[in-house]
Amino acid sequence: MKWRLTRRRFLMGSAGAALGVGLYTWRIEPRWVTVVRHDMPVRNLPPELNGKTLAQVSDLHSGARVDADYLAACMRDLSALRPDIVVVTGDVTDHGAVGAHAHDIETIFAALDPPPLGTFAVLGNHDFGTAWSDLGAGAEVAAQLSSAGVTVLRNESRVVAGLRIAGVDDYWCPNFKPEAVFPRLDADEPTVVLCHNPDAADRPVDWGRFRGWILSGHTHGGQCKPPFLPPPLLPVANKRYTAGAFDLGDGRSMYINRGLGHTLRVRFNVRPEITLHRLVRA
Repeated sequence: MKWRLTRRRFLMGSAGAALGVGLYTWRIEPRWVTVVRHDMPVRNLPPELNGKTLAQVSDLHSGARVDADYLAACMRDLSALRPDIVVVTGDVTDHGAVGAHAHDIETIFAALDPPPLGTFAVLGNHDFGTAWSDLGAGAEVAAQLSSAGVTVLRNESRVVAGLRIAGVDDYWCPNFKPEAVFPRLDADEPTVVLCHNPDAADRPVDWGRFRGWILSGHTHGGQCKPPFLPPPLLPVANKRYTAGAFDLGDGRSMYINRGLGHTLRVRFNVRPEITLHRLVRA
């Protein structure tokens, strides 16, 4: 019998395809983590750090939407990469460490093998509660991270093995104080800045003499990216800032990580990401 495309078959096929795509974007891609390897040229990098690796994760959003078991598995995958430094660029929690998820941070970071040169983090807007302005919520997240062995950079910096790592509280939050750290940065000192929201790179903020890499998150890469089109929803003013590496044209560069978690459980063509930066001398 000769096969014919009937209206019924067309509708059934279309419905099946739509169901398949829906299940993929809901059940598969949001947990299908990819490792992105990226060379990061750093000015005046100490020779002993040349070739060392700095792993970046972001936007865990631990809480009701993203469970601690999944994020702990991500940390085990990260540990298997054996990075020398780990950085977390904000939104560790969904709306602070509260309720039934008050101890998720402990569970998640217990699964991370401590890297030789330390783990560093900054806070994102979601770490400051539902209105992104609860300083008490931010302080609690920072305290739990510290208890888990993570150095939280709140408008301050640390030097590790000759590399300065600076970090600021989130750009949308009341405690964003770049003036406390950026003007002190020296162009001749190898430095990496952790700043959750990439829009901060464009704002009239005194970056001092800083010339180097800014590591950010916040965008989730848009979570859904239609083929040949930009992501339809990005929580940034500069719609160029989706994901990946950007040359800012003034001696600064930026890398935006797509995140491990989500606000809505849907991803399409934007897999969650662990970034493994290889430090190289510029």
